[in-house]
Amino acid sequence: QVQLVESGGGLVQPGGSLRLSCAVSGRTLDYVVISWFRKAPGKDREPISCLRTADGFTYGADAVAGRSHVSIDMQINTVYLQMNDLKPEDTAIYYCAIDVSNLFCDDRIHSGFYKYWGQGTQVTVSI
Repeated sequence: QVQLVESGGGLVQPGGSLRLSCAVSGRTLDYVVISWFRKAPGKDREPISCLRTADGFTYGADAVAGRSHVSIDMQINTVYLQMNDLKPEDTAIYYCAIDVSNLFCDDRIHSGFYKYWGQGTQVTVSI
């Protein structure tokens, strides 16, 4: 059984930083795309960033351009999302997910491609 467990969310002041973790169990992370999505109240779930494990290629959406970095530790099957210069509009539940078939890691990523999801971790950016 594949499980994804996010952690690292919390309350942070504007301008602060967080590192979210996504621990994956039940399968290897070879030749997949791992993405981070977020869902804010009243908004649709949106893709934030992705990493393609075959070649290490990463992509970040315009909303977090220059403020985020996604990385992976293959030895412990954990993916990270470093978020810097956080803004109140970054407040959302953040989810990690794995795409094992379509393997897009660009502006084509879509939640419908993803078979495996974590439960999410809340990030709140507020004074």
